[in-house]
Amino acid sequence: MNIAVTTWSLEQTSAADARPAGEPPKDVRIERAEIPSPEFSRFLYTAVGGDVRWTDRLSLTYAEWEKTLGAPGTETWVAYEKGTPAGYAEIAAQEGGSVEIVYFGLIAAFRGRRIGGHLLSYAVERAWDLADRWPGLAPTERVWVHTCSKDGPHAMDNYLRRGFTLFDTTVEDEPEIDTPGPWPGSHPASA
Repeated sequence: MNIAVTTWSLEQTSAADARPAGEPPKDVRIERAEIPSPEFSRFLYTAVGGDVRWTDRLSLTYAEWEKTLGAPGTETWVAYEKGTPAGYAEIAAQEGGSVEIVYFGLIAAFRGRRIGGHLLSYAVERAWDLADRWPGLAPTERVWVHTCSKDGPHAMDNYLRRGFTLFDTTVEDEPEIDTPGPWPGSHPASA
């Protein structure tokens, strides 16, 4: 069975476009996962995307995860609340000074707690200063992201509030694929 999926692509073309969110709860910190770890990244991917139909990376082999995460200019930033992973952002350098926020989101139990706006603001800042951490990388001239109708209901609003502008919309039929989670009863919203 297929489902129609709308994908919206958004961008910032100047660091001045970025609009930061308010401060998160005091027990939230964001830290870079400096050692590429397929196991940890796959955990984040399934934990965040399990209830919003993220399936495109489920078939990747361990070696493919390693290659993707180890590419120059690829970084994973993880939000923690009281030491527990709450969500993440994966950013990746592309040709011509473009940086994509490849994945971004929160685990269901951490949504609605003022963490997402802060994490997105932080990821955008790290995208704009990516070349500072990667010698030889072109300075960032554009930060972009895409979201789709399979993502959470507040994703688009968060991107717009952080200063992104829409530059493309597409609609395609995709096969409906079972997702890895969340576990039944893992969060009140999924019960």
